[in-house]
Amino acid sequence: MNSTCDGFVAKVKRFISQNRLLQTGDKVLIALSGGADSVVLLHVLNSLKEELDITIYAAHFNHGIRGEEADRDERFCKALCEKMDVYFFHFQADVPSIAKRYGESVELCGRKMRYDFLQWVCDDKLGTAKIATAHHGDDNAETVLWNLTRGSGLAGLAGIPIKRDNIIRPLLLCTRAEIEAYCAENDLTYVTDSTNLSDDYTRNKLRHQVMPVLRELNPSVGESIRRTSAILREADEYLTQISEKELKAAKVSYGWSCEKLLQCEPILLKYAVKNILEKAAAPVDFQHTALIIEAMRSNGAVDIGGGYVASCAQGILRIVPKLLSKDDYCVPIFDYMKQHGTRIKILDGLLFEIAPPLDLSSEKINNLLLHQGIPCAIMTRDTVIRRRRAGDTFTDPRRGVTKTLKKLFNERKIPRELRDTIPIVAEGSTVLWIEGIGTSAQAKADLTRDGEYYLVNGGLNHA
Repeated sequence: MNSTCDGFVAKVKRFISQNRLLQTGDKVLIALSGGADSVVLLHVLNSLKEELDITIYAAHFNHGIRGEEADRDERFCKALCEKMDVYFFHFQADVPSIAKRYGESVELCGRKMRYDFLQWVCDDKLGTAKIATAHHGDDNAETVLWNLTRGSGLAGLAGIPIKRDNIIRPLLLCTRAEIEAYCAENDLTYVTDSTNLSDDYTRNKLRHQVMPVLRELNPSVGESIRRTSAILREADEYLTQISEKELKAAKVSYGWSCEKLLQCEPILLKYAVKNILEKAAAPVDFQHTALIIEAMRSNGAVDIGGGYVASCAQGILRIVPKLLSKDDYCVPIFDYMKQHGTRIKILDGLLFEIAPPLDLSSEKINNLLLHQGIPCAIMTRDTVIRRRRAGDTFTDPRRGVTKTLKKLFNERKIPRELRDTIPIVAEGSTVLWIEGIGTSAQAKADLTRDGEYYLVNGGLNHA
């Protein structure tokens, strides 16, 4: 390598160290598209793997959008990994068809599926690993501008995070020009996605039409945006932390006190509502946030989309899934698992999972079995997952007292608007398990005897 290349590698290494992106012994899965950015990321990290004591893997997701060109990219990535002696994972999907089926844009659907694939490789193939993507400084600038045009809050203007969960971005301090220079100086070949040359996609318009004009005004505009986004990220993180304290103070059973939240400063109130929506995996935007705050003042309710309603009844804010309040369901467990496996999809957005407890201590397994475990021996073909019905009864596993679900829910002070959203496992009118309450006396685990159990986990989050 010449001095320019050494300087580039040193810059990346310093950025990794300063932001603690990697630790000794890490497995790193590189999202490899075959473009210049990801090829450079692979080349740099592969050159540093011994010094950093890390293991490198690569994964390529073929979106099925560009026909032979996409297949060419996949072949290129595979050959490159063979040349560098890097283990290679790949997957192909018809993203346009899947996006059409779910009413999503091809860009959004492809992004979600790509990250799902990368996370699957980490979890199922590598055990524990970090995902390294090749986003760089110019990508960050384009993201900030795009979010600005949509009217984003601080989180959007903070740009692309340096790390999030197990995802890291070692090239975020580098520019596209530096990356292309590194390719030239190291004789690195790469493929070019023809869609990147078109202005059909929003980001490409920013890249080809807006950024050149901004560079005429300020050649270092990418670095200027990066500094600004870093400041805004700090502000966003601070406000999030403060609003979490306000949420904790306002927490009540099954929700949050509207009165206490409305005493917050306006910016903290908005952040608190945003955090509540995120916890419930509900859609988050400015319009819904404003409507929810107004509903808090009037004890109203807001349909926030995505199958959720923000209810402010009795002065308590709750995010309630609305699908189960009007759509009945009854899923025979055995028949469903035979066809679809252990992840039982009741309705759109609601999953119910039955799986064995794995990789847990004896204490944790015992605790799970006492509350979530149903003995396989007592389950029959008549055992179903459904919502409550008139006449349902539940027997307390500790005291042996049998009560109707109506009486049980009244005693537990479960809000009326939530009662029809709570999944139960039942056989006839005998309830074996209730989400948030646990198993009945009939389904109680016997920890003194060996036996097989189903571990049940409901898919609702009653924030």
